[in-house]
Amino acid sequence: MTDNLLVMGCGTWGSALAQSLSSNNHRVIMWHYDETKLLGFKSTRLHPNLLNFEFDKSINFSYDLKESVASSNIIVLAVPSSAVRGVVNKIKLYLNENHIIVITSKGLEPKTFFTMSEVVYNELDHNFNRIVTLYGPSHAEEVSANQPAALVSACSNVDVGKKIQAVFSSENLRVYTNQDIKGVELGGSLKNIIAIAIGICDGLGFGDNTKAALITRGMAEITRLGVQMGAHHSTFSGLSGIGDLIATCLSKHSRNRFVGESIGSGKSLNEVLESMDMIAEGVTTSKTINELSAKYEVDMPISNAVNQVLFNDVDPKKFVLDLMSRNLINERDN
Repeated sequence: MTDNLLVMGCGTWGSALAQSLSSNNHRVIMWHYDETKLLGFKSTRLHPNLLNFEFDKSINFSYDLKESVASSNIIVLAVPSSAVRGVVNKIKLYLNENHIIVITSKGLEPKTFFTMSEVVYNELDHNFNRIVTLYGPSHAEEVSANQPAALVSACSNVDVGKKIQAVFSSENLRVYTNQDIKGVELGGSLKNIIAIAIGICDGLGFGDNTKAALITRGMAEITRLGVQMGAHHSTFSGLSGIGDLIATCLSKHSRNRFVGESIGSGKSLNEVLESMDMIAEGVTTSKTINELSAKYEVDMPISNAVNQVLFNDVDPKKFVLDLMSRNLINERDN
């Protein structure tokens, strides 16, 4: 069955998904906040941040949100997490009860600590519940090159989750379902902070032993927080948990790991961010982590240390040494 999808956001991930959906014989419209850039994509059919990539000729580009939403049954949010609320505000007057909103943006909203599905739900005044989160270890650079990957379609509504599973699954994308949308979103968002920590280790010249320890203990603190916030423990052993954590921590494509590596090499956060033309969501998410761990009374030493390095000028080497000198405990205790 052919579906009509509006992909909001022409970044690398939105573009990779649009291409995959088009190859699946779905009708795809793409929207971008910058009309000039949108027209550039339409004209050249190329993306500056994806090598050997050309938009399929069947993909349409439109800046007319009213018409685009009206002609689509599935809305894919592929914008930075900080833009999700504003984008949903733009389209909410055009939505009807049959639309499905698919969220691919990863992060937590500062101050509210909302996950992205909670942001959407809140912005729509709690009158809309056909919301799906599509997360997993999936770098756009690899998906756009048709390399195999797996995602998870998370939704409290089983039928809606299965619908998105069917729409996005292809010979190169395998999609699983999960009803624990909270756990999937927390795993996919908080792992970005740990990836920054891994990057810091790379910048400092530390090896695989250090990184393996941080990945393992990082997953432990993500799981602790997730369970306290109402997620299922087992979700963090899945694609949006340990799967996404491994990919983000170790990949050359990881923006968050790149941020950490640059800081570990001696650059300031401002210098790093000014040099990037893409968003590293872990920076924004780490702003909330001290308050979040305090609110739920969960010990998150790695995430809190990353926050200190990023925003309080703590020496990156001291960050690692402080973690190593913490009180000794039983692995199962914490």
